[in-house]
Amino acid sequence: MRRFWENLMFAWETHLTTRDTNRIVRPLEWGIEWTGAWPQVNGNFPSSSSQMSDADAEKYFSSLNHEIVADSDRFFSYDAPNDFRLEERLPELFPTNTRQQKQLEKLERSSKSGKLKPVPFLRFTSPVRTPYPENDVVNARWFPAFDREGRPSRKAVVVLPQWNADAFSHNALCHVMNRYGVSALRLSKPYHDIRRPAEIERSDYAVSANIGRTLDSCRQGVIDIRCCLDWLQSQGCRRFGILGTSLGSCYAFIASAHDPRLEVNAFNHASTYFGDVVWTGQSTRHIRAALEPVMDAERLRQLWLAISPVAYMKKFASHRKKVLVIYAKYDLTFLRRLSEEVVRLFREYDVDFKAVALPCGHYTVGEIPFKFIDGWHLGWFIYSAFKTLEASTV
Repeated sequence: MRRFWENLMFAWETHLTTRDTNRIVRPLEWGIEWTGAWPQVNGNFPSSSSQMSDADAEKYFSSLNHEIVADSDRFFSYDAPNDFRLEERLPELFPTNTRQQKQLEKLERSSKSGKLKPVPFLRFTSPVRTPYPENDVVNARWFPAFDREGRPSRKAVVVLPQWNADAFSHNALCHVMNRYGVSALRLSKPYHDIRRPAEIERSDYAVSANIGRTLDSCRQGVIDIRCCLDWLQSQGCRRFGILGTSLGSCYAFIASAHDPRLEVNAFNHASTYFGDVVWTGQSTRHIRAALEPVMDAERLRQLWLAISPVAYMKKFASHRKKVLVIYAKYDLTFLRRLSEEVVRLFREYDVDFKAVALPCGHYTVGEIPFKFIDGWHLGWFIYSAFKTLEASTV
């Protein structure tokens, strides 16, 4: 029976990860120009990068990654935005595949009938600038919660969906947070939904065979999270949590390692090395296809060490945090052994955590019945963790 279930899950996962036909094998690009504004570089990067050999470019990035990890507080530092604002607009889907046509048509009917109402979005200019103006305006849908007396909740969680998520992904989880009396700020990661440049169909620029841009995207995502906390504080919130799924989990972990305000942490899928996920995952096989002629898995680890959660495990554990890590037993994107290594490190570093292993895979966790089980674990943990923290300060 166990073997039957495993085969069933692997077949289902493979079907879900191969049904999209718009995954593009883009050529390897070192992207050294993306490093110019980083604190460790400060404009002092090779001016003739286009003429560099692959070996020299790899050496440059490997050395720079180790410098960043050694001084990561500076890498993820920022000047707080001064243009925070709430905008009311109709929610849009921003699909990443043609299978979402029915959802688009349903939204269009709702809009025409007046059933679809404007909702609030937090907007501000990201401290990290890129060549894409639409990407540099941060977008986060606001789901405020109130207590029984109608006062705004003082607890809030930043929610980061998975890679290539449309703009409606995880909205249901935000409503769950509200039911538990927790406000939610659903953040659009760099190059996702409304921040996605018109030239791409998927959020390819967030994770790709462009080494420098992938590093820069994670840096921007982490800094955007911290800016969201600044705004939440200005709204009277005093306790903060974060919920990240897949790529969102990676960004969430690194943000939490560098920001002690994030006391409640829910990681929906987890891994150690960023490069390992890209190299071994089914959903990133098109990226590996571009990288494999030039490098191997171990070398890719070093090129993306600065955006790997394992590099900041000690820093993460140095702050008081309550942690939930959910992983899937039959995951073909974040391999099970990578998630179990995270659990082992949490134990080694004496992190206050709970681990849940679901009997599904990375993509099937979004299918019935697993999405309801997953949602229950996430919602109940965040509610309980905030309640425990409040009781400890009374």
